[in-house]
Amino acid sequence: MIDVYTWPTPNGHKVHIALEECGLRLGRDWRVHPIDIGKGDQFSPAFLRISPNNKIPAIVDPDGPDGKPIAMFESGAILLYLASKTGKLLPRGERQRWEVLQWLMFQMGGVGPMLGQAHHFRLYAPQKIDYAIERYTREAQRLYGVMERRLQASPWLGGRSYSVADVATFPWVRSWQNQGVNLSDYPAVQAWFERIAARPAVQRGLQVLADARKPLDDRARAVLFGNDGRAQG
Repeated sequence: MIDVYTWPTPNGHKVHIALEECGLRLGRDWRVHPIDIGKGDQFSPAFLRISPNNKIPAIVDPDGPDGKPIAMFESGAILLYLASKTGKLLPRGERQRWEVLQWLMFQMGGVGPMLGQAHHFRLYAPQKIDYAIERYTREAQRLYGVMERRLQASPWLGGRSYSVADVATFPWVRSWQNQGVNLSDYPAVQAWFERIAARPAVQRGLQVLADARKPLDDRARAVLFGNDGRAQG
């Protein structure tokens, strides 16, 4: 059984969804270990041995590629690991595979970091910094424009098939309102989003720890945003 160390954030949801989409079922094939990032669980020595960058999600698979346990951190790497392990969510053809991988990297290098910054400065920053809000809101809108053009030409981000690229990106689009984006301005993205949201495996993945996440208090904000005196790296 795969051990999943996680919290209900976009990056956590990526892995929850991928596990379910790969045919692995919660309680049968994988189990959850909550890492409450508002309380600082990500800094515990036990978790740092699995995820040295003190970020969720992370997994431990007792049946690794060589039959020995393997620990994995970084959500994109975990998605690729699960796809490789199960033969799901990644095309077999080399050309199609590279097409998917570039859109996965687009999410890892652009969508996640930039939409996260838009979300932070618009909602969580203790001071409203107009420059930061405008900069990251514009970048969020630009990224949605990139996805819109892609999805006008392709049914899925990675090409003809639903893949890790879609699984990785979908959880970030769920918070479009907090990013200064009107989803109806991007009809192809909206249609893609609605198709994914209707998938049973996605719905199951989104329910993982859904009741655990609470509004942030001052202490949780200090822990999450590196203001409590602990090194974040």
